[in-house]
Amino acid sequence: MRIHTLQRLFLTGLLTLLPLWLTWVVIKFVFVLLTDVSKPFVAPLLGQVAASAPHTLGWVDDPWLQTALALLATLGVILLSGVMARRVFGQRMLRWMESLIERIPFASTVYGSARKLLDILQTKPDGTQRVVLVDFPHTEMKSIGFVTRVLKEHGSGRELAAVYVPTTPNPTSGYLEIVPVEKITPTDWSVDQAMAFIISGGAVSPESIPFSPPATAAPEAPTSR
Repeated sequence: MRIHTLQRLFLTGLLTLLPLWLTWVVIKFVFVLLTDVSKPFVAPLLGQVAASAPHTLGWVDDPWLQTALALLATLGVILLSGVMARRVFGQRMLRWMESLIERIPFASTVYGSARKLLDILQTKPDGTQRVVLVDFPHTEMKSIGFVTRVLKEHGSGRELAAVYVPTTPNPTSGYLEIVPVEKITPTDWSVDQAMAFIISGGAVSPESIPFSPPATAAPEAPTSR
């Protein structure tokens, strides 16, 4: 009886702490990512300030202050970039930077691919729903994916969809699947709804979801005269 009670308490505690842990994982990932961008520039600057007056400004070199200022610096750069992107001068500078990146072989490939992926996810698809379900890892299980492009099979001309399948709870990593269009299950979800479903581990979701691909209409039998 005691073992059963302990198991029930452990399961209850685990289910209580799991959402908090997932939230912490996502926030920590974003926090570390934003901090590491500016920390190499902020830390040496604060070190020089602290060295100039160690008795009065020595506290400036504390790690917590470096992390906080690095985070604020990154957020400031992001907001400034957003403001400049709405101005003619900022748009010209962005085009100049893109032309500069295009001259670097590997960087041009990475930047161009990332830019196209973000543009695709922010625009409405033509003909094929953006958020779909695909058979992964086998036919009795489904995964949420984003259709990034529709291709043609060489020879037969059959339509194939390039589907990006993100992982949970970090959607920045995932798999790329090439799936026949007739095998995918379309949904009426938006990209934001799909992201909330992925990051929450399925906790944030609608009451119902399609599971089977739409049935293809059978060809009509020829009528006899």
